[in-house]
Amino acid sequence: MRDFQSLKFLSLFKGIFIRLGVDYEVMEKILRIKLTMDERRVPTIFTENGKQKKEGNQFLKSLWIYGLYSLILIPFLLLGENYMYQVSLVFGMILFILMTSMISDFSVVLLDIRDKNIIQTKPVDKKTIAAAKIVHIMIYMTFVAGAFTTIPFLVGLFRHGIAFSAIFFIELVLTILLVVVLTSLLYLFILRFFDGEKLKDIINYVQILLSVGVVVGYQVLIRSFEFVDLNMAYTFSWWHFLIPPLWYGAPFEVLLNGNSANHFMAFTVLAVLVPLIAIYAYAKLMPSFERNLEKLLSDTKTRKKPRNWLDEAGAKWLCRSTEERVFYRFASSMMKKEREFKLKVFPVLGMALFFPFLFIFTYSVDGGLGEIADGNMFMFIYFCNVIIPSVVFMLKFSEGYKGSWLFRAAPIERISHVHSGTVKAFFVKMYIPVFLFLSIVFLWIFSTRILPDLAAVLLGGLLQTLITYKIANKGELPFSMSFEFAQESGGAKMLLLTLITGAFIGAHFLANVFDYGIYVYAGVLVVAIGIGWRMAFAEKRAVPVQDTI
Repeated sequence: MRDFQSLKFLSLFKGIFIRLGVDYEVMEKILRIKLTMDERRVPTIFTENGKQKKEGNQFLKSLWIYGLYSLILIPFLLLGENYMYQVSLVFGMILFILMTSMISDFSVVLLDIRDKNIIQTKPVDKKTIAAAKIVHIMIYMTFVAGAFTTIPFLVGLFRHGIAFSAIFFIELVLTILLVVVLTSLLYLFILRFFDGEKLKDIINYVQILLSVGVVVGYQVLIRSFEFVDLNMAYTFSWWHFLIPPLWYGAPFEVLLNGNSANHFMAFTVLAVLVPLIAIYAYAKLMPSFERNLEKLLSDTKTRKKPRNWLDEAGAKWLCRSTEERVFYRFASSMMKKEREFKLKVFPVLGMALFFPFLFIFTYSVDGGLGEIADGNMFMFIYFCNVIIPSVVFMLKFSEGYKGSWLFRAAPIERISHVHSGTVKAFFVKMYIPVFLFLSIVFLWIFSTRILPDLAAVLLGGLLQTLITYKIANKGELPFSMSFEFAQESGGAKMLLLTLITGAFIGAHFLANVFDYGIYVYAGVLVVAIGIGWRMAFAEKRAVPVQDTI
């Protein structure tokens, strides 16, 4: 069994654990086994839409990414000594990274129920098991926090001195404790009132938030020097007590700037007391938390849920045959329920919602919003078409791909109905909501003059979907392949399909040069969609089961 440096460091505090009634030797053995097993797990922030690399310690290899994103904190530490703003912003970002990382990557540690059948059947007291679990998580969070704050810590040391760094270090420890305990209490609350499936859904959405946050954080890093203004005077309001990052900015004001205002003193007390009180509450509620974890063992439900009326309406009005309606509902259900699919697709949808507004308001104009409304920046709505290749490509992958034999076993008359139903479900469930949201906001900004342009974008999106599905999926049945092959079977083809969006943008600009050109362009798209639909979904009868054996 290999030695871990973290356990060697932990041994320095052996006496504290013994005084707390923890069997340190047993706890150390539990931790050694858990850390060995965890080396096989790949962190969410280090995965892509492809096959995961399995050699080496992937967790340690992923830490450099946190170090890279820590550069966003440096501007706030270099400029001025307005600690209330500087440090509050820094700790706000630290809290975001630690909390999302805790939920996305380390929930599997906190919610580990294997102890129920393995450790708790042995002569190990519950206090030792609870201590092993919390220390296990703290080891991870210390690595993440260290990777994300080492460079800012050194910058703060050279810029503001040793006192600043000492306060920073103490508050970082309190922040780690707060994040771990608050996450545990959050899970306790969810498991107390909801089932295990709801908890898994929440973790999935936080993983999606982390993926989007990483990309958004990169954009904020680029523009941070443009909007950072540290010459602002802080004005206290009562609701600031509800914002934890402000708690961590206050001690710097009190100890370094000598500001003894009552609200700063109160913030300082909260920064210290809340993590300690949270730890006490966690210790008291740990038995209840362990009992509620049993819901994760029995989270399957046999109760049949009623059909979604939107899915029913879409199947009724958009699908011509009963067979196509079946696969429309099937694809809609898969896109809504498959967590792995949502984890890979939803970040792309989130970026499609974010980037149009980022680019519109990045290009500042003297005339403000009025001048923007008179221009052609509404063309940034094509960002919702850029996502089409990557999302359509993912339609052939699934966690439950082994069940795809049902496509061959079922009495399907026309296999084209499987594909056409899936494409219609994607367009209605994934593309239309993004397009409608952007269209509503763009109509508010640019007025109704862009309605013909929006119609052309929508038609272009449908045509691009048909082209992409025909080329990228090569006739493979939807949701019939493992996600491990997503990266291997993509590559340059996806890049070329993404560049097709540029052709649609160019054609759109060209159409706007002529009077009524946009209407002619829309008519051409309608004809092209009719032809493309017949080519993409040529009527082919399904292959009989006996022919595939």
